Amino acid sequence: MAHFSSYIVPILLNFMNINLIRPIVFLDLETTGLSLTQDRIVEIAMLKVLPDGTSIKKRKLINPEKPIPEEIIAIHGITNEMVKDAPTFKQAANEIRQFMEGSDLAGYNSNKFDWPLLMEEFLKAGQEFDIVGRKLLDVQKIYHQMEPRNLSAAYKFYCDQVLENAHSAEADVDATWEVFEAQLKKYDRLGNTIESVLQCIGEDEIVDFARRIILENGKEVFNFGKHKGRKVEDVLKNEPSYYDWMMKSDFAMHTKQKLTEIFNRTLLKNRN
Repeated sequence: MAHFSSYIVPILLNFMNINLIRPIVFLDLETTGLSLTQDRIVEIAMLKVLPDGTSIKKRKLINPEKPIPEEIIAIHGITNEMVKDAPTFKQAANEIRQFMEGSDLAGYNSNKFDWPLLMEEFLKAGQEFDIVGRKLLDVQKIYHQMEPRNLSAAYKFYCDQVLENAHSAEADVDATWEVFEAQLKKYDRLGNTIESVLQCIGEDEIVDFARRIILENGKEVFNFGKHKGRKVEDVLKNEPSYYDWMMKSDFAMHTKQKLTEIFNRTLLKNRN
């Protein structure tokens, strides 16, 4: 079987409804499952849209270093045979990270799944992937606020086309960009910048990609469990064993990383 390698295709977009200040990368992943902590990437597709109206696409199969369940293969069609000679994420991580440097980030249901899982992969590969200063745009959020459905229905509704090869990362990432462009054209109130879109639909203030910790009035608070809504610093100060419990439990690596940063900062404050 031929090896599937990454490729880059420069594309000139004839018309853009969005006014970009800097590039934005649309991402779609196919994976071994839906667990942010246990599952791995098997395919990644990225579409980088540049302010001048050109775009670059990169698609890569990834060896997940674990078997792909048959029920998952039935969804995206990527078999264990297809990825056995593909690079691991660790081998591809630097190339992927460099492709996204200096760009805002977007996708379909990406804020809840694709970006959290990608962050896990970077951490497992021993690489940092910083989201500070980047805008995170989830096209699904626009759609669900305006016309709640899934990507195939969104593509039909906004683009009046049938989405062929759904659950192929490349087809899905292309469709996500086209849906976003159609949304900008349909809803004037979205404006024509990433900032105006996020101002319209609301920009999530997150600390970790898995959203176990969020920002409220500039303060980190827990977003789950018995301490939901409480300031993380207060919980860690009064119940330090909660930190130990979270670190030993099945939380995403990025969640644990951010929790440790807050824990160390809290310790330093208490000492001073």
